[in-house]
Amino acid sequence: MIPLTPDETYVETGVFVCFEGGEGAGKSTQSGLLREWLQAQGYAVVLTFEPGDTAVGQRLRQIVLDPATGEISDRTEALLYAADKAEHVDTVVSPALARGEVVITDRYVDSALAYQGAGRPLSVAQVEPVMRWATHGLRPHVTVVLDLEPEAGLGRLGERDRIEGESLEFHQRVRAAFLAMAAADPEHYLVLDARAPVAEIAAAIQARVEPLLAHAIRGGSS
Repeated sequence: MIPLTPDETYVETGVFVCFEGGEGAGKSTQSGLLREWLQAQGYAVVLTFEPGDTAVGQRLRQIVLDPATGEISDRTEALLYAADKAEHVDTVVSPALARGEVVITDRYVDSALAYQGAGRPLSVAQVEPVMRWATHGLRPHVTVVLDLEPEAGLGRLGERDRIEGESLEFHQRVRAAFLAMAAADPEHYLVLDARAPVAEIAAAIQARVEPLLAHAIRGGSS
């Protein structure tokens, strides 16, 4: 576990890359392509996701995404996502960064701020302290936001889960929140048009990540 203080939220070992954005924006595709590119250069890479990439997280994922769960308290939902993130950081993300590896995650804290903070009738100001506490304040070195109109993204989906099935207005609030977070901290964000060709998006991501790799080790992958 990497020790962090409130003033040390960007670790000096390893590289932490996050993919964010609305539904159907291509996060899984681009995170996979980034892993392939890094592995081809010999870097040790962990590709992970939220919610659900731990044993505990799998159970939490079923609760928050299964339509059969039905309506739950907005605060309960936010706390379930916080629990998933706490387990994910403690058991997957931080250990890999401590080894000097590149960690690529499909969703992280910003998703909770956008979906549970802005999408639900809570607020980012209410949700953020909980999520930062759950993750020890650990922040990605760069967050790639794949921006796409909700109408287009939702149209790419088949059967929808509990969150995907929310109203268009909900997803519009989520998109606006992602863009607002990126605009407030351009040093640590890269916003890309998800409608652009896949190869063009991948090249832009590689160019943004490459300068960070001095902090990563080569050899092995997960």
